[in-house]
Amino acid sequence: MTNKILTLKEYFQKYDESVNDPKKFWGSIAESHLWHKKWDSVVDWYFGGKDAPNVKWFVNAKLNITENIFERNLPQRENQIAIIWEPNDPKQKEIKITYGELFQKVKQFANALKKIGAKKGDRIAIYLPMVIELPIAVLACARIGAIHSVVFAGFSANSLSDRINDAQSNIVITSDGVNRGAKRICLKSIVDDALKTCPTIKNSIVLKHTEEKINFESPRDIWWHDLIKDVSLENKAEVMDSEDTLFILYTSGSTGKPKGVLHTVAGYMVYAEYTFKNVFQYNEGDIFWCTADIGWVTGHTYIVYGPLLTGATSVMYEGIPTFPDAGRFWETIDKYKVTQFYTAPTAIRALIAQGSEWVTKHKLDSLKVLGTVGEPINEEAWKWYHDLVGKGNCPIVDTWWQTETGGILISPLAGITPTKPSFATLPLPGIQPVIVDPDGKILEGNNVKGNLCIKYPWPGILRTTYGDHQRCFNTYFATYKGLYFTGDGAKRDEEGYYRILGRVDDVINVSGHRIGTAEVEDAINQHPKVHESAVVGYPHEIKGQGIYAFVTCEKLTDEEKKNIENEIKNTILKEIGAFAKPDLIQLVSGLPKTRSGKIMRRILRKIGEGDATNLGDISTLLDPNVVEEIINGAKVQIKK
Repeated sequence: MTNKILTLKEYFQKYDESVNDPKKFWGSIAESHLWHKKWDSVVDWYFGGKDAPNVKWFVNAKLNITENIFERNLPQRENQIAIIWEPNDPKQKEIKITYGELFQKVKQFANALKKIGAKKGDRIAIYLPMVIELPIAVLACARIGAIHSVVFAGFSANSLSDRINDAQSNIVITSDGVNRGAKRICLKSIVDDALKTCPTIKNSIVLKHTEEKINFESPRDIWWHDLIKDVSLENKAEVMDSEDTLFILYTSGSTGKPKGVLHTVAGYMVYAEYTFKNVFQYNEGDIFWCTADIGWVTGHTYIVYGPLLTGATSVMYEGIPTFPDAGRFWETIDKYKVTQFYTAPTAIRALIAQGSEWVTKHKLDSLKVLGTVGEPINEEAWKWYHDLVGKGNCPIVDTWWQTETGGILISPLAGITPTKPSFATLPLPGIQPVIVDPDGKILEGNNVKGNLCIKYPWPGILRTTYGDHQRCFNTYFATYKGLYFTGDGAKRDEEGYYRILGRVDDVINVSGHRIGTAEVEDAINQHPKVHESAVVGYPHEIKGQGIYAFVTCEKLTDEEKKNIENEIKNTILKEIGAFAKPDLIQLVSGLPKTRSGKIMRRILRKIGEGDATNLGDISTLLDPNVVEEIINGAKVQIKK
């Protein structure tokens, strides 16, 4: 296994090398990949200027990422298991697919896409459940140079439509239905609703998965199995430039419209493989399981690309942690002898609530590394995970990163970096974090707290937000000149370890998924009886953060008051998806506003946290009395 750090001394040595000469450091790592043409320069970049960022890695190199998964690995791995698919229903048989078999299916589907006119540069929307065809579709797009835009199959028709239209996708790939625990949802009907407002879609490819009865509109709709029938298995990969787009992935921001984070081929490839190998200390024969959905970036990088580039065996799971019972994760670990297990703190807290007996009845003796992703893990959950699941023997890699970063930025290296509960610890080689105060002054030394920024690019950094480069600049580079602003607060302790403190912008981290407050407010305001709303995050014992909505309405009857909460939740279900429904809804007569009409969300955030002792000066508000009214009617216990 090349490019692997094996000791703490070697980590510090590699880190120093990466900071002192980033071009030499990343150039040496990229040497192990398969290139049609090597780069002219390792990196060209600047963060400053009105049209920033302008970042290019491995400039003018030519490659295809799927050749680095298949052609590079197949001589040693043709008969090795690439992906183990564990179905939602434990009574259904799992699928184990080798690198050789996966390669044949990817080439076949790549040719099938070309058969209906797909070509390099096309944007293809993928709205599939966690089935083996999802990574096949992703890799087939990459094989032919089409840009995949995977949309989590829990988003609503409106959200899907927004993403298809923003990317101007011409093909959507979906299935008849999805199994999610005891529920079965008809995905195709959601796609049908979305496509009513998607004029660019020419074809909808439909996978038969749940045997749902669906509406089928020929010639637009094509069954997956019909499309691949009699299609050649011979396929030559499209030669891509290093900076050609690999994928667009939409993420919520502080404004209502989701932004399409764009990643390019070469830099993302090098970074995904490097971080996977080193953070999880993957060794030959290990079985890696990331429980994320491929609809999120964690699934992109640590179910599909990172493991498969490395030549690893990757587990993907269709279902949820508690189906058919709360032992499903632990049973699956024993079933496949999983060595590295990577999940979200939300899942851990939900399983803690189910009781320890679901864990203790399983051996879990194959585990070597535990990981967490999506949000900071609280100390109580960390200790339960470490002591009960890991039996005190498995290091926990508490990883910090974002959709925009492409891969992990700050994390322990398993078994190498000494860990500390709730700390992401140290930056990976090549990552140069800084903590700044609100004025942008870099805070030197340790024992400091402020906003987390990065001062030098890494290969996995986003290149733009699709179709709106100015938005990319405004969101990530305008706040602090010459720095990438993460949107997170952080502290650096006396040992130089980083602890992530959460979002400092109008984004809520719910169960590890970023949801923009503006996006939820826009959806609530669609309700005909709602005048205005303000949404904040509040501490939630399972999700980390819950969604607390303060809503002003027209005059309601007692009967309307009883129904309005469910109606608002149903509006959000329709506009965004079930995962964005507020946990708490408080009807109020007014919102705390300045005289210029700006909603003072910091006051609502404090109330959501249950703290009314330090709200600052409220006398300048348009109507200070609404604050007392909100406190008196609060849905959380308030300390005054």
